[in-house]
Amino acid sequence: MTENAEIASLSPQELDIWAGVATLLERLPAALDAQLQQDSGLTNFEHGILFALFSAPDSSLRLSVLASYASCTLSRLSRAISRLEARGWVRRELDPTDGRFTFGVLTDTGRAKVIESTPAHHALIRHLIFDSISAAQAKSLGTITRRISATIGPDDGWRPQEIES
Repeated sequence: MTENAEIASLSPQELDIWAGVATLLERLPAALDAQLQQDSGLTNFEHGILFALFSAPDSSLRLSVLASYASCTLSRLSRAISRLEARGWVRRELDPTDGRFTFGVLTDTGRAKVIESTPAHHALIRHLIFDSISAAQAKSLGTITRRISATIGPDDGWRPQEIES
């Protein structure tokens, strides 16, 4: 048996699909980071944190919830929150009902940063994703990505308030 036959557990069609997914997973974050860094001095990860806080009731979330939304460790989130705090965009507050928890709270300056940075970011997302596919394909993409995400982990991840059911 040849070496290629010994390792080939995906069909040629599955391998072709995976190659497309893997390429997307490599290229999309780099494109999003490049745009945000150039236009706003943010990484996509930092923008995601700010946007999640912007979208949350009272512009605040427990850091453990925010880490779950961002699919990251509390340690990684804490380092990002520290960078955002240093810029005056976020502050930490102890949970008044349970002092074991800390909230990330979007400041007025952070709110202004989200308002300033989001239009160009969403324009890039529209260009890279939605302009490339039909409305039906976009709906399927949403269904497919949520299904794959659910297979990977038990939580639903972040979704916009008005979409949640």
